[in-house]
Amino acid sequence: MVKAIRIHKPGGPEAMVYEDVSLKPPGPGEAYIRQTAIGVNFIDIYQRTGVYAMPSLPHGIGMEAAGIVEAIGEGVTEVAYGDRVAYAGGPPGAYAEKRLIPAASLVKLPKAIDDKTAAAIMLQGMTARYLLKETYQVKKGDFVLVQAAAGGMGLWLCQWAKALGATVIGTTSTEEKAALAKKNGCKFPIVYTKEDFVARVKEITGGRGVQVVYDGVGKDTFLKSFDCLAIRGHLVLYGAASGPPDPISPLMLGAKSASLTRPTLFQYVATRKELLANAKDVFAVVQDGTVKVQKPAEYALKDVAKAHKDLTGRKTTGSMILIP
Repeated sequence: MVKAIRIHKPGGPEAMVYEDVSLKPPGPGEAYIRQTAIGVNFIDIYQRTGVYAMPSLPHGIGMEAAGIVEAIGEGVTEVAYGDRVAYAGGPPGAYAEKRLIPAASLVKLPKAIDDKTAAAIMLQGMTARYLLKETYQVKKGDFVLVQAAAGGMGLWLCQWAKALGATVIGTTSTEEKAALAKKNGCKFPIVYTKEDFVARVKEITGGRGVQVVYDGVGKDTFLKSFDCLAIRGHLVLYGAASGPPDPISPLMLGAKSASLTRPTLFQYVATRKELLANAKDVFAVVQDGTVKVQKPAEYALKDVAKAHKDLTGRKTTGSMILIP
């Protein structure tokens, strides 16, 4: 038996139950891993609350972790016994001491990337990579607006977008978070609780607006994000921390010939080749210092409810991990 966090029905943080579960030996194509660090992300909140329905209940939640391969099933060639690995995706169930997972979803870790860092960068790093290089290809001279610029995703986007030659504008809720965003590549942090960020964006861009907005907040910022776009700008809604935006008419986009997209990571790493290419880029920008990763906030696995409360209460900056 191993300890895991499961939900028996959707709900608040109290819906997560720390309990014993039994695991079978790995089947064909599967790997059995002992997890050393587990990432905490907003997608976990969606799973817990039922926004993203689980295939059955009770069920584990969580999408990201690092660990060590302890056994492999028939036909597995992607990893071997003893490999240090990480993942971001696959079936939910990362909140556990050990788990079975499709071996094809695992990526071997470079020696220079420790387990805690790996658990903190896989989902956010690979998300930042596809947002900046595929959903919209950020280029030198672009103005980029990052909502929640001091959050885990925000810090990734600010640093990497700056490295690609963009001028980064970011919104934060406090002066302290603004200072953190500025330290991490955001040239123009805006404290939205003190000033109108739409007006400030227009001022910064000489009235033109930005080429792309990366919005992981959703309902609270969506329409204002649109107002910040330049003509033929791109509004990229990659999350909904404040809830889903209200419906809009597609005709609204015509005011700026704008593009709106709601991408998800898992369509960008759908093949083994895509996964490895994405992860390779993430590991590279961490190792060469393009993206500096803050030390993640650590919580014991059994204290996951507090981690979720801190995440939804916006009490944290950077990444969060659980330690089994």
